[in-house]
Amino acid sequence: MENKLSTQIIEAAIEVHHLLGGPGLLESIYESALCHELSLRGLHTQRQLPIPVMYKNIAVRDPLFLDILVEDKVIIEVKATGKDLPFYQAQLLSHLRLANIPFGMLINFGKPNVKEGICPIVNPSFSKELCC
Repeated sequence: MENKLSTQIIEAAIEVHHLLGGPGLLESIYESALCHELSLRGLHTQRQLPIPVMYKNIAVRDPLFLDILVEDKVIIEVKATGKDLPFYQAQLLSHLRLANIPFGMLINFGKPNVKEGICPIVNPSFSKELCC
């Protein structure tokens, strides 16, 4: 099931990149198009989902916002940059931990070939068997 979900997400990202092109557009445009493509494939998505940051049982400051949550199982962090910064992976890992989600995908539409911009991230709090 999870491998099928990952495949559907990757295929949707490739379709978005193919139709919109890349690099060159804003991250929010790719994010919106990817949500639409995923919903066309019958997947439930939530966009810009607020996640509270808890510290000793209180919410501190403002919530973080997940770019896309797919089927309540996979967080997608969307980027549209030519650079692969380690911060992006750390950001997604933090989101996975705070949302208690086992798996995420960093998808960078800023690459000439979006397949080069896809990076899976596993939450170490979960077993690797849960990885998509």
